[in-house]
Amino acid sequence: MQQRVAVIGAGAAGLCAARHLSRDLTLFHPVVFEQSDCVGGTWVYTENTETDQYDLPVHSSMYSSLKTNLPKEIMAFPDFPFDKNLPSFIGHQDVLKYLINYSEAYELNKFIKFHTRVESVQLLVENGKIRWNVQFCNVKEKHVPHEKQVFDAVMVCNGHYAIPKIPNIPGLASFTGIISHSHTYRHAEDFQGKKLVVLGAGASGIDIALDLAKFAESITISHWKKTLKSTLPENMKQRASIQEVVKNEVVFSDGSREVVDGIIFCTGYNYDFSFLHPDCKLAVNDNRITPLYKHILHTHHPSLSFIGICSTICPFPLFSCQVRFVIASLTGSMQLPSKEQMELDIEKDYQKRLAEGLPNRHAHAMGPRQWQYNDDLCHLAHIQTVPDVVRKLYDAVHDERTWNVANYKKNNYKLIDDNTFDKLETAVH
Repeated sequence: MQQRVAVIGAGAAGLCAARHLSRDLTLFHPVVFEQSDCVGGTWVYTENTETDQYDLPVHSSMYSSLKTNLPKEIMAFPDFPFDKNLPSFIGHQDVLKYLINYSEAYELNKFIKFHTRVESVQLLVENGKIRWNVQFCNVKEKHVPHEKQVFDAVMVCNGHYAIPKIPNIPGLASFTGIISHSHTYRHAEDFQGKKLVVLGAGASGIDIALDLAKFAESITISHWKKTLKSTLPENMKQRASIQEVVKNEVVFSDGSREVVDGIIFCTGYNYDFSFLHPDCKLAVNDNRITPLYKHILHTHHPSLSFIGICSTICPFPLFSCQVRFVIASLTGSMQLPSKEQMELDIEKDYQKRLAEGLPNRHAHAMGPRQWQYNDDLCHLAHIQTVPDVVRKLYDAVHDERTWNVANYKKNNYKLIDDNTFDKLETAVH
């Protein structure tokens, strides 16, 4: 019997879901809800930073000069490579073109309701069977009444780079300079001659700091991590995390102080599941989402799933594993453990992270954990695993980034087979 599946979002995760759901239309009928007018999600660049033409919050966090921090050779979905003529580290425009090509190649647009925003997802019990009531509206025609449709399953693919997270810093309200977040950052030129603090030394924080260094007078990267080993531009330095702000002065936790023109927060994002009705019983506590088995399936109602909530990952290959894992659970080709067993698995994973010193907010962070995680999903679902060359190249790039952060994106790579890659001699300048 065909199952109707609602997919929320037509970014990379949602397109991957639609592609695999539509492989056998006797099993599934996917309906993808996308509030914008095109596919691509966060990869759709816009100059807008607050609201779009329909007065909706801007979803994208792309900035004009962004290049990927992973090579295209390992970014691709397993069955759909990037254009081989592109350099390894590509611009956001190239990724968006790739996703558009992916959608066209698998004829996914016919499953997508563009300009359609999901307002509510509510649990529905019919003859003892769990189903989902999805209410949605057309963002272009606000006078048109909201519609409702019933689905057998819901796959939430709405991303997590749209709701900026700004820490509560004493005195920040008194700051007289520029306060910005990576979500609204677009052009380094806007900060010509400024003295800036960039708070956060994750991938985005470092990349934005390097981008700003071309135009700003000085950049201070403030963070709680170990000191970066890489050579940095002459006008960049590192400081401890911010302790407080006093008017136009930033006080760092090591006691040092600096008068600055602006603070750029590269402090991450909050998840947004405001469209889920309370009866879905999803909890978000300091960016830890529960109760999700394998960071995907709701243990109370496994037909409600979440693709792509994990961070510090090689995203498209991981999305592919997660989507196929969900499909195996929906078809019954994979037998899920009991609710109690799934929740024990969640707790075991969480306690292991705490024992390793990770804060609660990193409950879904992967990093080196992602490879075993991907393998576990694939083995459980009896599906093909991610080739080991993806891990090997990811690790090689990560290692070079630690000592060559300003130049590692000039490198080019080539995959030889499922286990081997080459670093090409000709670099990008």
